[in-house]
Amino acid sequence: MRVVFAGTPEAAVPSLAALLASTHEVLGVITRPDARSGRGRTLHPSPVRVAAEEAGIPVLTPASARDPELRETLAEWAPGACPVVAYGALIPPALLDLPAHGWINLHFSLLPAWRGAAPVQHAIIAGDEVTGASTFLIEEGLDTGPVFGTLTETIRPTDTAQDLLDRLSEAGAGLLVATLDGLATGQLTGRPQPADGISLAPKLEVADGRLDWHRPAYAVDRLVRGCTPAPGAWTTFRGERLKVHPVRPLAVDADDAAPLLPGQVRVDKRSVRVGTGAGAVELGDVQAPGKRVMAALDWARGARPGPEEVLGG
Repeated sequence: MRVVFAGTPEAAVPSLAALLASTHEVLGVITRPDARSGRGRTLHPSPVRVAAEEAGIPVLTPASARDPELRETLAEWAPGACPVVAYGALIPPALLDLPAHGWINLHFSLLPAWRGAAPVQHAIIAGDEVTGASTFLIEEGLDTGPVFGTLTETIRPTDTAQDLLDRLSEAGAGLLVATLDGLATGQLTGRPQPADGISLAPKLEVADGRLDWHRPAYAVDRLVRGCTPAPGAWTTFRGERLKVHPVRPLAVDADDAAPLLPGQVRVDKRSVRVGTGAGAVELGDVQAPGKRVMAALDWARGARPGPEEVLGG
């Protein structure tokens, strides 16, 4: 089948690579415009743009998917389908009927669970034990279209959002190609999503990564892992933001000392522990403003938190 691929971040690159290695013909790629990042705020192309240009595939970077020139180009290319993986913008209704088989989205959830932009992050934060990936036909509703295929993936106790997304993006690439294979031969039809089990996964903002030390240790652990690497989990110390990397939850404070209060810090020779609403967590790496990422012990030796000080206070 002749296809035009739409995707932007690193998680979309395995799908583009799988399509290029398949029997389908990739006519071109649509991706988000170059974006500024890093300390110098310099412009960088998306990972999908880099991969497409290395493969010699034409690349479109419209500022908006509603750009009339995008529709004109797609009409000229006349793709049979447009596979989509984390493109980063909604496909407008005017484009939905342009490919014969429509726009086929690879979504990293078991729909109808976690519809939206951050399904992997929300699955971890909610404590799900199993998630997966789904291919479905894009409609005007948010991730509501009929599903063509799914795969499941276990969420491991130490998974960050990046760990899980890496596995799903690799496994999902095969699912996307298989879906296009089935559509090309006419052997695959979508099935409507059930009305039960719907949940939403909106994009996480920086404020969503703020830790509430009054919550149980397991909830703190999930929020940190779900927000790693983006938007990042954080707390405050002496009025400044302290970024927190994955922690180790402790059901109870294992030593014989008095239980820690929420946010209270205890430093010994081997670890830095922080009290929560139930149990404690052992900090891994942290990052203070303007500093590099460092082991929590190194941070604590320099910061010397006092017995009355608490994180997040």
